[in-house]
Amino acid sequence: MRSTASDARMSPTPGFLVWRLSLKWRAAVDRAVAPLGLTHAQYSLLSSLYGMQRSGMRPSQRELADHTGLEALYVSKLARTLEADGLIERSRDPADTRAVQLSLTDRGSEVIRPAMETVQHLLDQLLAPLGGLDGRATARFVRDLTTLLDTPLDA
Repeated sequence: MRSTASDARMSPTPGFLVWRLSLKWRAAVDRAVAPLGLTHAQYSLLSSLYGMQRSGMRPSQRELADHTGLEALYVSKLARTLEADGLIERSRDPADTRAVQLSLTDRGSEVIRPAMETVQHLLDQLLAPLGGLDGRATARFVRDLTTLLDTPLDA
């Protein structure tokens, strides 16, 4: 069967598919972490902070914003909310008093560990069609996504 110009217009573009996958993932994570009192954005910040702390870092809000891809102003707002909830501590960086460093509290660690397990299970479900976390197709997918994320775009 021959494809026509109208068929091409009806098939989704890569940009549309990336957008839809992003929305699907965000909604699924929101639903999964809601019983723990978190949103997807809060989860992203806390789990990133958890990983950075485990590797010996005490990141600034700016470093965490760069790592997560969230806007610095949004990270600042999230950090204030998470601090008020007793999940993180914010303190001035002794080396740069303009910078605010973040760290998880004990309560923050207690909340984020089960959330990370829940999201890991969700990720296993998402990647099952690609052979799971250790599948070759998943490795290619991660490589391709990384390439796309590392490619600068002009505004």
